[in-house]
Formats: sequence, structure tokens, C-alpha cells
Amino acid sequence: MTKIALACVGNAGRSQMATAFAERECDRRGLNIDIVTGGTDPAESVHDDVIEALQAEGIDISDRSPRRITKEDVADADYIVTMGCSVDQFRPDGWEGEHHAWSLEASETREQRDEIEQRVITLFDEIEGRNAA
Repeated sequence: MTKIALACVGNAGRSQMATAFAERECDRRGLNIDIVTGGTDPAESVHDDVIEALQAEGIDISDRSPRRITKEDVADADYIVTMGCSVDQFRPDGWEGEHHAWSLEASETREQRDEIEQRVITLFDEIEGRNAA
């Protein structure tokens, strides 16, 4: 099974949005992908503006809480996506997956949401393409 780890600093914004969109893509495409998320310095709660931005897209993450990402979380991950944090903070020695560092252009939450959604779709297109080959 393919595994994706989505990480940012606080796990209260970008990685939470990416996780929600990744889960939606799994459902839409009928894929069985393990998704883990976390932060290198987790916040106390998911940002209210992130919850609202996703609710506008029909996605409810109001029950989620930020958590720390660990080496154990990503040891068997095929992909690690980072957004503003360093993969070196939690990637185990010898990890052989693929790392994507998403430097987001947008600064406003809804614009970030839209950019993250497109990046998740592109990542899933890539994964499906590799699995089909």
C-alpha cells in the first residue's frame, strides 16, 4: 500500500488542508492510500480560518487536532510532502522514498487552500500514473 506523509511546522494549517484533500482524492479515485500528517512543532489547535476555508469546500476537519510527526510515522512512507519545515527533522536515516517540498506562493488561507488542492491532485495523478505503469 502506498503511504503519504504530509507535514508542516504546526500541523494546524497547510498539512491539515493537504490531508483533507488527500483523503478526498482517495475517496474520489477509489484508492487505498495510507495518509499520515503531523508537524515539527505542533500547535494547540487547527486554525479557525483553515476549518472555515475547508468547510466552504464541504470538508469538515473541526474535530482534528495537530500532532507531532515522527520518524516512525514516515519510516515506511513512499512520499513525504513538506510545507515550510525541514524533512531532516523527522526523516529516518536510510529512508528511500520521494520527498516533495511545497513552497506555497499564496499567503491568504483560501488561496493556500486552492493551491494545496491542486498540488494534491497533481501528486495523486503522479501516483496513479506510476501504479499504472
